[in-house]
Amino acid sequence: MSSYKEIVTKAVVGKGKKYFKNKYNIESDTIPSNILGCWIINHKFKGYLQGEEVKVDGSFDINIWYSYDNDTKTNVINKTIKYNELINVKTKLNVDFEDSQIIVRILKQPTCSNVQINGNNIDFDIEKELGIEIVGDTKVKIMVEDDEDKWEIFDDEVNDEVQKQIDEEVNEDFLE
Repeated sequence: MSSYKEIVTKAVVGKGKKYFKNKYNIESDTIPSNILGCWIINHKFKGYLQGEEVKVDGSFDINIWYSYDNDTKTNVINKTIKYNELINVKTKLNVDFEDSQIIVRILKQPTCSNVQINGNNIDFDIEKELGIEIVGDTKVKIMVEDDEDKWEIFDDEVNDEVQKQIDEEVNEDFLE
């Protein structure tokens, strides 16, 4: 006869990813001639629940290297950019979000794209992709066997005569 038991465990109860493309601009002290490079460093982020949505607060430093004065001089602009993203994650089960843990992963690191010079301003796009997992309590139902399997008994059939035969037939110098 079998019965069912419920096990309470932690599991991924919601999962999703979202691609972001945001537009920003930075004002330069001089009028840029050409953009020579753009890179992002020091990306930090943290996710938490806000109602039934996940909010991700983050920041990164952007460095834009440009030439000015008819490409005779160069400069680098450094700026810290903060962002707030709100993501609606679908859950697999009816889950109480109060005790849930939020795991945010970067599926695509922030990268700078489409850099344009607009007078003293430098306009650029930042692309990134975030993956979200919500870990919460859930129940797993398993079938339990109530009948225990019987133990099989093994009898050694070694008696004095068999032991004597083993002793006589075993060659102790088999390695030589």
